[in-house]
Amino acid sequence: MFSPKFFSLVLLGSLVAANPLERRTATNVFPTPPTTSSLSKAMTIAAGTTFTPSQAYTRYDRGSGACKGQTEGGDSDAVFLLEDGATLSRVVIGANQSEGVHCLGSCTLDHVYFEDVCEDAITIKQTSGTSHINYGGAKHAEDKVVQHNGGGTVIINSFYVEDFGKLYRSCGNCGTQYKRSVQINDVWAVDGDVLAGINSNYGDTATIKTTRAQSVDTICERYEGNDSGAEPPETGSGPDSKYCLYSTSDISS
Repeated sequence: MFSPKFFSLVLLGSLVAANPLERRTATNVFPTPPTTSSLSKAMTIAAGTTFTPSQAYTRYDRGSGACKGQTEGGDSDAVFLLEDGATLSRVVIGANQSEGVHCLGSCTLDHVYFEDVCEDAITIKQTSGTSHINYGGAKHAEDKVVQHNGGGTVIINSFYVEDFGKLYRSCGNCGTQYKRSVQINDVWAVDGDVLAGINSNYGDTATIKTTRAQSVDTICERYEGNDSGAEPPETGSGPDSKYCLYSTSDISS
């Protein structure tokens, strides 16, 4: 007779074969979209639901001429609007867009790639809670990839970013300010100005681990934020054990 241990090993092997473990690492290889869908208006993903296109990694945009450079846009200019608890999975955001993805509450982006960021790629508007950006990547962000206007926490895992101003920025001059936090794990950043920008006067924190940074000027920049709309001044950079939480051993090239 076969032992219980034998059956356990067979069952485990079957599960591994059916559900192979996915390596958690950032990659600079972007998927090739099988087709493009140009939306006439922002697509809303309802609270608590997941949107994955019928053809994985379909490219979505807002049509020719949608990008207006660094002109600030609103929700109506986004490609996707994610309500609280919504997930956007396996899509490519094309160059013909202005605002990319707006998260109206906590959200999850899973394998979402931005081929050419216009104004901002991802805008986080949650007042509390945690949003997750898992895998995926973004290229050519003149300003910011992740703009954190609301409160709570943003966790960025296994993300690739290339040719960018800031990967993450806690809003420096929003009319309503919050204490915000960001966690950056296993990110690969190439040719950028700032990996994370935070407001130390509001108690923001940036925790950075196991990140590869090549030709990135500043890993963590501290600012003095305000709610008046004025340009926030820089107050310092680098690990400080209070706001910018990382060590030089967490960053490789």
